[in-house]
Amino acid sequence: MAGGASVDLIPFEQVSGELVPWLKLLSDPTRLRILYALLQRELHVRAMCDLLGQSQPAVSHHLALLREAGLILCRREGKHNYYQLVAARFEQVTSLILHLVVAQRGTLRVEDYVIQYEPE
Repeated sequence: MAGGASVDLIPFEQVSGELVPWLKLLSDPTRLRILYALLQRELHVRAMCDLLGQSQPAVSHHLALLREAGLILCRREGKHNYYQLVAARFEQVTSLILHLVVAQRGTLRVEDYVIQYEPE
């Protein structure tokens, strides 16, 4: 680093062990769109297929991955499966990502957006 200043970094192995699986899960645009939609309201699979413009098997695959990660819950009503976000788990995951990515600087800039992280 310029000027001889040192920076204490969290070991990469520690960060990657927790962060890589979440980033892989959330790196898919379809899964992000599903989470975004479920942040707003509970939806059944057919409505998500229409919203995403994808087939039921494709959407169901993404939903299964999100459900395995504990980010969403499913309930059956008649012929429809309804999905909802597990808000506490979603907050836990986003907090982990923000803590590990932003903690050193306190902010993350993505295009015109600035994300600030202030741990409680």
